[in-house]
Amino acid sequence: MKILVTGAAGFIGMHTCQRLLDRGDEVVGVDNLNDYYDVRLKDARLSKLLRSTNFSFEKLEIADSSAVSHSFARHTPQRVVHLAAQAGVRFSLTNPHAYVESNLQGFTNVLEACRHQIVDHLVYASSSSVYGGNARLPFSEHDNVDHPLSMYAATKRANELMAHTYSHLFRLPTTGLRFFTVYGPWGRPDMAPFIFTKSILEGLPIAVFNHGNMVRDFTYIDDIVESVLRVLDKPAAVNPAFDATNPDPASSNAPYRVFNIGNDQPTPLMDYIRAIEVATGKAAVLNLLPFQPGDVQATAANIDELSAWVGFRPTTNVTTGVARFVAWYQEYHALIHES
Repeated sequence: MKILVTGAAGFIGMHTCQRLLDRGDEVVGVDNLNDYYDVRLKDARLSKLLRSTNFSFEKLEIADSSAVSHSFARHTPQRVVHLAAQAGVRFSLTNPHAYVESNLQGFTNVLEACRHQIVDHLVYASSSSVYGGNARLPFSEHDNVDHPLSMYAATKRANELMAHTYSHLFRLPTTGLRFFTVYGPWGRPDMAPFIFTKSILEGLPIAVFNHGNMVRDFTYIDDIVESVLRVLDKPAAVNPAFDATNPDPASSNAPYRVFNIGNDQPTPLMDYIRAIEVATGKAAVLNLLPFQPGDVQATAANIDELSAWVGFRPTTNVTTGVARFVAWYQEYHALIHES
């Protein structure tokens, strides 16, 4: 099968492409390789993928409608995994226009390209941040998600609504995946696991917001990718039990679905930091700070819908996942320093 993956040089994108290649798919990767974080890391991820003759790469800006349209027409993918986006909750507080361009305009271009190329299935990245002001845990796909707390969250919720429109109007099967705090080897430098590990190893203080009184459903990258592939292989379908007089946000009378992809093991932030301390053999220096605007105090995923749909539940515990991440981090940065 030929599969186009946007954001192929990103964290989840690289791992997804690698797994698709490992199982024999032909993969077309697109990415704009922007400098939101160190481009060397993106280049290193790409270099791994380019070892496969079944992988081709195109540098492309998804906000450029003509470029996206021409790329889809050239490659004629059967299915699409859309992971490209302007990421980061805190960055969205000061750079909202970047999210409109990439997450709204870019997603519109991908939807249009999928429609015109008659793609079998579009799987796209949403986020646990769509739950916003909802304080009922664990988060369920059946919950209301109309109270976002950041521009990033608002654009991800908008993506779900836009996808539903295309599923309804053009019968394009779309599935949105609400990722919960993804971490692991080749992770993003702007994410807490990377920042914490770097600072602990260098003996620098780490910023711990809300004085550490936070809970996150940390989800290891291998579990994320396994979920992506299983969902990709089972296109969204109409829910025959959908009741338009009492609509369920998780499904539709169109070929549309959304799923939580979380570890189902919410972990206090301080426990996660302790796992990094154990893996590095060094104590953290904590800089306890007030609550950060745009953040939520706790996340936890109800993954019953994912399990029922594809028969999979993430299983990697934080101790194992953190140890693997720290081992990769030390190896990668040893190579960086050598070069």
